[in-house]
Amino acid sequence: MKLLKIEKKLYTLGFIAFICVMILNAFGSAINGSTSIEISKLNHEIRLQERKNESITMKVNELTSFDRVKVVIEEMGLSYNNENIIIINK
Repeated sequence: MKLLKIEKKLYTLGFIAFICVMILNAFGSAINGSTSIEISKLNHEIRLQERKNESITMKVNELTSFDRVKVVIEEMGLSYNNENIIIINK
């Protein structure tokens, strides 16, 4: 059975298309892998930054606590007067 010229061209074109699809699939997988690595790195950086933020928040809470403020006030020569405190309720 002899193949016609158009059949040969169609088979060749199909083979080339198959090879192109396989190459594109390989590149797509490589890009997907590198993207996954970048996402993992960014998630790690986010977790580190969240820990730093928690640490800073704890320091702020410690420094703004009433006992700490009272010590600073006394060091500055001021006194605590409960009568000057106004409580606001919403």
